[in-house]
Amino acid sequence: MKKSIVFLLMFMPLFVVSQNVKYPFQDSALDAEVRADDFIQRLSLSEKIAQMQDVAPAIERLGIPKYNWWNECLHGVARAGSATSFPQAIGMAATFNVPLINKVASVISTEARAKYNHSIKLGQHNRYQGLTMWTPNINIFRDPRWGRGQETYGEDPYLTSKMGVAFIKGLQGDNPNYFKVIATPKHFAVHSGPEHNRHSFNAYTDKKDLWETYLPAFEAAIVEGKAFSVMSAYNRYLGASATASKLLLNDILREKWGFEGYVVSDCGAVYDIYKFHEIVETAEEASALAVKAGCDLNCGNTYAHLDKAVEKGLITEKEIDIALKRLIIAKIKLGLLNVDGKTPFSDISNDSLESEAHQKLALKTARESMVLLKNENNILPLSNSIKSIAVIGPNANDRHFVLGNYFGTPTYSKTILEGIKEQVSKKTKVHYFKGVNIADDKPVFDVVGNKNYHGKIKVEYYNNSNLEGDPSVIKTLNYIDFDWGGAAPVDVLEPGNFSIRYSGIIKPDFTGEVALNVLISGGTFKLMVDGKQILESSNNQEEVEPKAMFLEKNKKYNFVLEYKCTNPWLASLQLLWDIEHRMGKERMIEKVKESDVVVYVGGISARLEGEEMPVNVEGFYKGDRTNLKLPKVQHELLKELNSLGKPIVFVLTGGSAMAINWEQENLDAILNVWYPGQGGGEATADILFGNYNPSGKLPVTFYKSVEDLPPFEDYHMKGRTYRYFNGDVLYPFGYGLSFTDFTYSKPVLDKKEMGKDDSNKVSVIVTNTGDFDGETVVQFYINDKEASVATPQKSLKGFQKIFLKKGASQKVEFDITSDVLSIFDTNGNTFIESGIFEVFVGENSATTNKETFIVK
Repeated sequence: MKKSIVFLLMFMPLFVVSQNVKYPFQDSALDAEVRADDFIQRLSLSEKIAQMQDVAPAIERLGIPKYNWWNECLHGVARAGSATSFPQAIGMAATFNVPLINKVASVISTEARAKYNHSIKLGQHNRYQGLTMWTPNINIFRDPRWGRGQETYGEDPYLTSKMGVAFIKGLQGDNPNYFKVIATPKHFAVHSGPEHNRHSFNAYTDKKDLWETYLPAFEAAIVEGKAFSVMSAYNRYLGASATASKLLLNDILREKWGFEGYVVSDCGAVYDIYKFHEIVETAEEASALAVKAGCDLNCGNTYAHLDKAVEKGLITEKEIDIALKRLIIAKIKLGLLNVDGKTPFSDISNDSLESEAHQKLALKTARESMVLLKNENNILPLSNSIKSIAVIGPNANDRHFVLGNYFGTPTYSKTILEGIKEQVSKKTKVHYFKGVNIADDKPVFDVVGNKNYHGKIKVEYYNNSNLEGDPSVIKTLNYIDFDWGGAAPVDVLEPGNFSIRYSGIIKPDFTGEVALNVLISGGTFKLMVDGKQILESSNNQEEVEPKAMFLEKNKKYNFVLEYKCTNPWLASLQLLWDIEHRMGKERMIEKVKESDVVVYVGGISARLEGEEMPVNVEGFYKGDRTNLKLPKVQHELLKELNSLGKPIVFVLTGGSAMAINWEQENLDAILNVWYPGQGGGEATADILFGNYNPSGKLPVTFYKSVEDLPPFEDYHMKGRTYRYFNGDVLYPFGYGLSFTDFTYSKPVLDKKEMGKDDSNKVSVIVTNTGDFDGETVVQFYINDKEASVATPQKSLKGFQKIFLKKGASQKVEFDITSDVLSIFDTNGNTFIESGIFEVFVGENSATTNKETFIVK
């Protein structure tokens, strides 16, 4: 091989000249390995080390620009300004629609390329502008308390594998020479909370659980999905840091699965090796340990100590070269080292961002993600000519909850309240009340609504944090209600280095005293009304004392609100007032009594559950949940509303399972909408009023109580998920209702007996016996009834989403192969036993529609 490379390099100068490239590594006609070797041999040790950190500096003498490896696109291009926002990953899993998720990922990668191309034109190489996407999250959502479970595809290894592969292929594309973007399944491999101690926690499983539950989705991502990157986890596994685990990163990932790409650490995970795990004592030891185990890229700067590691003999430069080569090949396969930067994707422009087609896909995905949990007496769908409707709840008019976490900032979206208003007739009276806050009993503040502004709000954006000089961009908006999610508000600004001035007129439609408030994060603000300063905050002060004012109906009040960003990770801003609180609860009760139905929109949000968050309110801790109940203030409000005797439709929001036992028992209908993305408001209204028949299915089990679960930190699967939980549940995995009814014939097997290497088929006839056309997900489970080792009660082995007109029937078949029959022994090896097997085909994991067969 070395002789071949030398031979090529001898003749390379002639070819290089003919292509107008200065160095062989710039020549797109050469093999990626050859190009990478040429590039690396031109670097000094310090330059090599710098390229192995997420903020890789420019190498001007070689014409290499700066590159930031960190970008996100969990359910849309994230933290980079305007982009199409699809349902959060847990919602996408609820679609059970693999081709749809592949299409979603393809759209996301198109928008990512558009943003990259635009940033290159602007000469920008910042975080969230690159082509290496740190997604999808294919950890198993083993415990509903985990705040980041919303980022996953649920609790089942098979479903997660199918969704993960579809998403990865959609992101990376099918060009034989270039990746559209690079996908990075994470967090390899045994990682699912708790958040508060993830930097020091040691996860333990036996080999059976490791291979049966935690690894299948990652294996599929690598072997079938061909993901070219993997992110390691923060925690330890079996005592070794997951970021420096020879078992995970070398023995399994590279040697067993043949992974050829690169591994990136989670951010700060190399630092954790010596600081929190205390596996070694110094940064250079931690860095050497990680690189030698197979971690090629450090999100962070701990690898800056690799020069000391080389000096001390902890690692060789050759070992550094091996890791760096994987990174350089990745850049080559993205087209980043081509002399002209050209790839098949170079012409993708910002015209693709939130295009009409992309918005329609976001709406379709949102519709398919929603799960109807209850529909007593077919109260749904509602008539759009209903006389009066009360829309109540903390998330009814919240345009942020729909985004979940790791989100972009769509320019087009509707709240659920707005979606409902567009669906009903002009004669319908819609009464809106926030009712309560999402989790606390403080006075209720709500965003100042569009109707209370006189004209548009003038917005001036400055490319500094002090409102200095002339604004870089001037535009107009309808409201002040923003969470920029780590991005800059407009693309010519840099995250964390901007300031904004809002100027407008408030024209209230009431007379009375009201308190104004500004809710911010990641900066400071100043609010002036009619030239007088009303409110001001100090650095990173999120809450200030609201200011009471007496306002007169239809009088115009000039205001100026200035915001200076100091922290790009947390930048958000809302202008609020407490009109509803001043009116008193009595007015809400009065309007409910006048209404024909109540639509309550509540649950939780990504401001309560998520990644290592500074949250400590009842039921939540550091991003995780401590119980599964609806927040107390909401539960009490629902009980009060229910006592008024009006039908209640509960639109449940959240990214995880909830123990809504009382709500299931007492309310008329429950629709789980997850965090549905920018199409969520419209999609919710479409289902409520019958424009779409719900077809989503739960990718997680809804338990009745947190007391039913093993300890959160116990990673053994016994007593977890539908596969190993033995108690009664509120809603089983795979559950979801429709406006119509589907019946299933008894499963029919091609063979009642089969050999271990034979193939077989099982089929059912599904009939739509209801009054609506609709879709359903036909689910196929299997159980080795006489297994000699502990096996799941049922394991999902196939599913098909089908559409049936009312009265229509369809035959649905599933293959039974050796993969389907295989179980895992205590060493994590697969084998097939002779004996009786049960096959189940039905609507959810609780189905009893089964047949048996014998494996000889």
